[in-house]
Amino acid sequence: MLRYLCARWKSLSHAGAGLAFILKTQPNARIHLAATVLVVIAAILLHVSHQDWRWLILAIALVWVAEILNTAIEYLCDIVMPGPSEKVKRSKDIAAGAVLICAIAAAIIGIMVFFPYIRALF
Repeated sequence: MLRYLCARWKSLSHAGAGLAFILKTQPNARIHLAATVLVVIAAILLHVSHQDWRWLILAIALVWVAEILNTAIEYLCDIVMPGPSEKVKRSKDIAAGAVLICAIAAAIIGIMVFFPYIRALF
């Protein structure tokens, strides 16, 4: 049991190191972090319902997962093909497009969730 717990802790520490690396090296990840913090603060201040929190958490997770996978794809492409390559560029562009789609969807979810709360203020 102790060996199992140690292995799980080691896995968590690797994941934490990956997240720290992304935040340190990826400007877009820092933008996502700022957006995440703003959304959470707004949701708290506006007393968002539990049902709406579920949508916000899903949207936040969607963007973070896309950004993390995009970064992983970019790094893997750079290892496999360190020099210029049209195919690698296309792979990176496609992965970035996935992040864009997720960010747009998250923005739409945010508007749909927050609009009634903001409208109620006025």
